[in-house]
Amino acid sequence: MSLRVVRLGTRRSPGEGLRIGTVRRPPRGVRKEQIAARDFYDVWFPLLAPSVETMTAFRAEMTDRAWRKFVRAYRKEMSRPDASHALDLLAALSGHTDFSVGCYCEDENRCHRFVLRALLEEHGATMAR
Repeated sequence: MSLRVVRLGTRRSPGEGLRIGTVRRPPRGVRKEQIAARDFYDVWFPLLAPSVETMTAFRAEMTDRAWRKFVRAYRKEMSRPDASHALDLLAALSGHTDFSVGCYCEDENRCHRFVLRALLEEHGATMAR
């Protein structure tokens, strides 16, 4: 059993399990009943998405300095009790079932899912490789 970090909207991998969308908004132009069928996500969980303010600040510059600032801000958001409990829950579930979390961004290295992967590992998640 394990947890994968994926790009939403891409073809699902065998054994990927339930897909959880850790994004602030549903995909544009996709009817609600088509979100899972089009490989976006099965369950929407915006609690683990960066705030609009954090995302907007990074997108304004998109420099290495802005990225470091984004990482600090997102980690701070994820240290709130509600987000930290959610990370603990997902980490615990990863030892019992296969599932995935993800975002739409093309480049994981400049996406909150890069940080989310590290946070889940820090919370003890069993990660797929």
